[in-house]
Amino acid sequence: MDFEVTYTEEQQRFRTEVRAWFAANVPPSITREPASATEASENYRMRRELGRKLGAKGWLFPTGLERYGGGGLDVDHAIILEEEADRFDLSLPPFYDSGATMGAPTIAVWGSEEQKETFLRPIYRGDVRVWQLLSEPSAGSDLAGVKMRAVRDGDEYVLNGQKIFIGSANGTDWMWTLAVTDPNGERHKNLSWFMVDAALPGITVQPMELLGSGGGSGEHGHKNTVFFTDVRVPAICLVGGENNGWKVASTHLELEHGGGGHVGRNRLWEGILSYCQKHDRDGQPLIEHQDVRDILADIYIKSEIGRLFGLRNFWLTYARHPKTYEGPQASLYHKYAGLWMTGAILEAVGPAALTTDPRWGSEEGFLELQQRNGIVAVHPGGTADIQKVEMARRIGIGRTTRQAAGKIV
Repeated sequence: MDFEVTYTEEQQRFRTEVRAWFAANVPPSITREPASATEASENYRMRRELGRKLGAKGWLFPTGLERYGGGGLDVDHAIILEEEADRFDLSLPPFYDSGATMGAPTIAVWGSEEQKETFLRPIYRGDVRVWQLLSEPSAGSDLAGVKMRAVRDGDEYVLNGQKIFIGSANGTDWMWTLAVTDPNGERHKNLSWFMVDAALPGITVQPMELLGSGGGSGEHGHKNTVFFTDVRVPAICLVGGENNGWKVASTHLELEHGGGGHVGRNRLWEGILSYCQKHDRDGQPLIEHQDVRDILADIYIKSEIGRLFGLRNFWLTYARHPKTYEGPQASLYHKYAGLWMTGAILEAVGPAALTTDPRWGSEEGFLELQQRNGIVAVHPGGTADIQKVEMARRIGIGRTTRQAAGKIV
């Protein structure tokens, strides 16, 4: 059975246009792992510049609202753009931009017209990069338990608190965050969302050392702690209404929990296949051993299922079809499949999967990194247990009314 999307002649002409544009505008070195801080800075600069070029064409956020600078494209043209970016080992946006990819759709649903004009246009055009700031020392998957305070003072809110596991390397322009605006209010009815200028006085960013941090000097795996000390934020930056943050979060979390889907091939599969073709065991390439071939077949099948879940959810969301459990289902699958692959890859490759030594390990250490990230990734974006609860609520287990998927426009 063929699960792939099919395209019209007009859509294939669009693909030809997009492919030629990427070939002319993507620097050849943009996807190479930086070997130094200088290279990392230059790589980030190239990615931001590519983002601005994509934004000028409406291709950075192809499904974004056209009247605010987004592409306004239908789902099939958006899939083509994502697929062609993936051919260059890129995604859209081509840099870490979690606060924009989840914050912008949230603002499109819950923001005022003034906020949409103020925040969406710079995001869609690639003029700003946005981090999301959610987790705190005492609140992660229990997002309603955040403690950061936002106190109204005239035309401003004063923010105080701490966020952890935030962002990437190379800083950010804006911060999309959740804070308590009514400390005495009922749980889930005391929170509000803010878009914060990262240059405001009182914001301190401190790098974190983590198990899942990548090698080299790139953005991969880099996280930070962010401290807010009497940060004065204009009231216009509160999105969706005071103490309405949990309703606003329904859109953000729909995307974070897998509801927005993903388009692109599984690069881990390509990497492990290449490794097994190039490296030997007992004088024969790994891929010639039947036990390794059996494991590779299972890895491919699980990878392909995950890719199809992502493609399905992308299509459902941006073709404006109803969804229920599909987002948390995909998230749960990716978490468990990634954890399973740490054991499967170790069994196929042996101890070489645990080292970054180039004499035995994989190029750029991707196998060793997967051994760590396969474990770490079970937690971010809502734990596996959170995804199970979300699925149960959406199919009506234990409730008289099924929980609806978050709204995305």
